Amino acid sequence: LLSCCLNAACMALLDAGLPLAALFCGVTCALQPDGTILLDPTARQEQEARAILTFAIASSDRKVLMATTKGSCSVEEMQQCLAAAQRAASTIFQFYRDSVRRRYSKS
Repeated sequence: LLSCCLNAACMALLDAGLPLAALFCGVTCALQPDGTILLDPTARQEQEARAILTFAIASSDRKVLMATTKGSCSVEEMQQCLAAAQRAASTIFQFYRDSVRRRYSKS
């Protein structure tokens, strides 16, 4: 839910026309008991996870603006989740671009 709220807030700021130095997005990862990383987990997958990690990532350089965790994981697992979240952020930023383009296109 947190990553959804972050994405909705960024889209609302874009829609309002506020000048932003960079966009941001939220990505949630669920670390399964076997070490598998799931992006955008369902509620059931979150319940079964060993740890839930949510990151806010900047569009300009993919830096972490915020991180929150629930559960336990190693430093290496957190770094793997962050890398997966940074890759997923590219898809979210592309969605933002496509949404704004559709909204303001003269078709």
